Amino acid sequence: MRISDKWQKEPGTRVAPSRDLDDGKVQAPCIVRRPDGGVRLFYTGIGSGKPFPNCQGYILSAVSDDGVTFEKEPGIRLMPQPDVLHMSLRVLAPSIVKVANGWRMYFESRGPAAVPCVICSAFSSDQLNWEHEDGVRLQAWEDLGGPRYMALPDGGGRLYCCGSLTDADDGGVVSATTIDGLDFEIEPAYRITAKQNEYDSGGCTAAEVISIGDEWSMVFSTWQDPPPGTEVPLHPCADSDAEDNGVSADFAAASIAVDMAGYRSRIYMAYSSDGLVWNHGGCAIDGAGYDRDGFDAVHAEDMSVIQLDDGRYRMYIAGCDKNGRWSVGSAVSE
Repeated sequence: MRISDKWQKEPGTRVAPSRDLDDGKVQAPCIVRRPDGGVRLFYTGIGSGKPFPNCQGYILSAVSDDGVTFEKEPGIRLMPQPDVLHMSLRVLAPSIVKVANGWRMYFESRGPAAVPCVICSAFSSDQLNWEHEDGVRLQAWEDLGGPRYMALPDGGGRLYCCGSLTDADDGGVVSATTIDGLDFEIEPAYRITAKQNEYDSGGCTAAEVISIGDEWSMVFSTWQDPPPGTEVPLHPCADSDAEDNGVSADFAAASIAVDMAGYRSRIYMAYSSDGLVWNHGGCAIDGAGYDRDGFDAVHAEDMSVIQLDDGRYRMYIAGCDKNGRWSVGSAVSE
């Protein structure tokens, strides 16, 4: 059984900027079931209350009994480590899996621009207190991000990420398998190749897979480049000296200025019979566009999906509206 590419957006937002820890940006949700019932939404935040001056993002959380109305939890779940170069500026885009003694979180880890983004991990016994696990779980020749973990029937797992395997192609969705959750082996070729049409000219950012029987469904997000001739500000992540020259002191504002410079992002579906070879489906989430209404008017990306009691699925979506305000909204499969 496939998940349809028809999704119904739900009114309002699930999590929006509202406190000093996330008054700059709210992005990259990850939804998990709580051990005592209900759900917990992890998300990437950045705000005026950041823990150190050049910090560019950390992972926060909010809880809900019904999956619609959320209450933010105090404190930071996971933050960058200034003394670890590849994790010195930002941690984002969590993906969480239940393991024997608790939960493991995979996340995108960023340092200076000259250091490639990699996938790292952390462990928790209660979903609240997280400890970084040493080392790097997955890396490629350049940036690798947007991890989404999927447990496999044999007891191992597959990690879907977005990036490039070589310097000779446009990248896309890649995958890697593991037996123990710590050591990963990248699988050959791409699951989805980026830049196949005008709507994904900017590349892929995240991909999550759901297996139902012999059918595999993927939701993945892509960016569309601005129209030719558009002047795009320098993104703070592109400045290798940002941690020293103060660019990242107002990282959220600088980042949003780039987001609103003509880019668009959308969420698509893809389908497979084995989790490796995928065929494009339709567009699942597409905002109305610049100067239009909707939490996802300009951007919809980095989604997280959970199954509901009635068999449908709810997708939590990082969206950006016409005012450059990033929040998390949701949609339910038909």
